[in-house]
Amino acid sequence: MSLNFESASARVHAYISQFKEGYFPPLLMLSRLTEEVGEVARVIAHQNGKTPKKGEPEGDLELELADLLFVMICMANERGLSLERGFERMMKKVETRDAERWTRIETGE
Repeated sequence: MSLNFESASARVHAYISQFKEGYFPPLLMLSRLTEEVGEVARVIAHQNGKTPKKGEPEGDLELELADLLFVMICMANERGLSLERGFERMMKKVETRDAERWTRIETGE
């Protein structure tokens, strides 16, 4: 199954819309986003040398990144923003502003 921002946004909205509480308030979503970034950091630390506490699993980076994406989609939905449009604007910015910032890989052609 292929997923794009629009369909992910619609799927998250359909899920959240089942509940009276709806989307969390913006500051609570920011707290959740921060907590999820911490989980990503914990998994990366465990994968790169920091030993997990006894009995603590190393973690699942793919799932933690998806948790982060879920919260970001919630934030965008609550504000009526398009992550697709935002992503395109961001890519255009880095592809122009940062086009010569790093050393390119030589293709040998």
